[in-house]
Amino acid sequence: MNSSVLDRINFLRAEIERHNQHYYVLDAPLISDVEYDQLFRELQHLEAQHPELQSPDSPTQRIGASPLKSFAEVVHRTPMLSLQNALSEDEARAFDTRMVQALGEAEIEYAVEPKFDGLAISLTYEQGVFKQGATRGDGSFGEDVTQNLRTVRTIPLRLHRNIPFIEVRGEVLMMKRDFAELNRQQGESGEKLFVNPRNAAAGSLRQLDSRITAQRHLSFFAYGVGAVTGETLPTTHAAQMTFLHELGFPVPLERRVVKGIQGFLAYYHAIGAQRPSLPYDIDGVVYKVNAIAQQEHLGFVSRAPRFAIAHKFPAEEALTTVLDIEIQVGRTGALTPVARLAPVFVGGVTVTNATLHNEDELRRKDIRIGDTVSVRRAGDVIPEVVRVLLEKRPPDAREFVMPQQCPVCGGQVSKQADEAILRCSSGLYCPAQRSGALLHFASRRALNIEGLGDKIVEQLVESEMVHTPADLYNLSLKKLAALERMGEKSASNLLGAIERSKSTTLARLIYALGIRNVGEATAKELARHYATLDNFMQADSESLQAVSDVGPIVAQSIVSFLSEPHNREVIAQLRNAGLSWNKTEQAGDISHTLPLAGKTFVLTGTLSGMSREEAKEKLEALGAHVSGSVSQKTDYLVAGDEAGSKLTKARALNVQVLDEQQLLQFFHI
Repeated sequence: MNSSVLDRINFLRAEIERHNQHYYVLDAPLISDVEYDQLFRELQHLEAQHPELQSPDSPTQRIGASPLKSFAEVVHRTPMLSLQNALSEDEARAFDTRMVQALGEAEIEYAVEPKFDGLAISLTYEQGVFKQGATRGDGSFGEDVTQNLRTVRTIPLRLHRNIPFIEVRGEVLMMKRDFAELNRQQGESGEKLFVNPRNAAAGSLRQLDSRITAQRHLSFFAYGVGAVTGETLPTTHAAQMTFLHELGFPVPLERRVVKGIQGFLAYYHAIGAQRPSLPYDIDGVVYKVNAIAQQEHLGFVSRAPRFAIAHKFPAEEALTTVLDIEIQVGRTGALTPVARLAPVFVGGVTVTNATLHNEDELRRKDIRIGDTVSVRRAGDVIPEVVRVLLEKRPPDAREFVMPQQCPVCGGQVSKQADEAILRCSSGLYCPAQRSGALLHFASRRALNIEGLGDKIVEQLVESEMVHTPADLYNLSLKKLAALERMGEKSASNLLGAIERSKSTTLARLIYALGIRNVGEATAKELARHYATLDNFMQADSESLQAVSDVGPIVAQSIVSFLSEPHNREVIAQLRNAGLSWNKTEQAGDISHTLPLAGKTFVLTGTLSGMSREEAKEKLEALGAHVSGSVSQKTDYLVAGDEAGSKLTKARALNVQVLDEQQLLQFFHI
């Protein structure tokens, strides 16, 4: 091959990406569309003639690839956390007060930027080349949407510097002009219009056919770094944003650095005034402590950083009439009253339904059928009734009475002492809860049925092939292969996964039942205490509260679940289907006999020989308690590669730190 061909291909790739950045990122095109198309076609032609020179970072990879059958799961190296919200200036001031007190400074320097109304994603690059993109998911696990993200022209396929590894986090969204054009095209072709840019972006990003995504003109803005190796990052958030821009990522031009509460409130009001003229939708602004060292000192609380907060804009309101009130049964069995409204345009969409949350909220606001109400889109997303205009109440306005039985399945309805929500107790049987029950049953920490995801469950439920988890074990190859996008090989693989799930543990089975308030740790304690399924199913509230981690509320949840005949019937069907687990010879709490009983471990960083979840399961099997945070009660911290703030805290508290090899020694006790 002539070296001039390779030189020409490399030149074209670099030139096309340069023009992509000027057109899509800088909004300052250097050449006409015709000239750009000529360059692109020449590159396509040369790569077709020399397939050995094709590369994943070529601009030609942005046109989309063959459809996927489903999205693979991605484990985030470090969790993708959500931000806490401030819904008023008082809450924003309280955030600043907390920062001042925690850092011991009179005035804090903040990095401030718009809060995009899009979808959070993670991008990973190796040796400067884009390798993988994933959605936030639940923060720990996301979906692999790499093929779709390759089509987003504002995402660089190759960075301007050859960094060994970097994970960049940001937001995928749709510009207002692209949204208007997409809906124009949808209207002309007689297809459904999208409600708003965020919905359009979400639907486009989760297309199994990336060629459709490529036609939707999505955009991307970076807002931070998740992890990096082989590179020293700047010491402030603002400088890191500039660093990302230098690598080729779009970052918001409206970002600023301000001092103290007056600084970020002035920014909030300034951006609020600009909001209608911005090229994209925002629903607030984000305040972050600028110094990275101070961020690390502040750390995290629950699933959110302490050093940052999203100050949301007030939701828009409009007046309409309550035509009726109906009950919606959710995937977790929650009975939610929903107001059916006379159509009203609010917050950029036409609203016909609004949540009334629960019975207590319904009574507190005194909402009746026939009332004139003020409606807003809470957080710019979920419509809710704000208040009733009592002066406009008609004489025939009717009160709504919550049902005593589930309107979907007729099961028992109950309310726990710590909740305002009524729930249906027929979790394994209720049609409204089928999809949720099946997905939970098949999840990795439950029965771990690989390949049984949202789309397949949706088809199984809609076709009425599966009503309860027990029906999974009666599926045939012929029935499964007939599902959309399935095929005989995929159906066979799924049947194999279902068959393998029959061999499980009692703890996994209890967790898989989806009993309200019974998480993974509680299920393990129940399995240890009762040892057999029969013992567990005969438990009463008093004996349940003798189990570690089980109090009156959890006990009530378990008793309500096991008293429902439909649930007991499904459990019997599961046993008849062949589910089995190792039986303990006698009942009773056996955890004290295990070698690591009473010891608390914390895992951090990346382990090379196993996942953290595998390590956790092995430690718990030896009787250890595995916590998510370091405290004075922690006995051991297991530190893998790229251990972060937990390692620093463990050393400060004189907690014994183990490496992976030392951890393995515990498994050979």
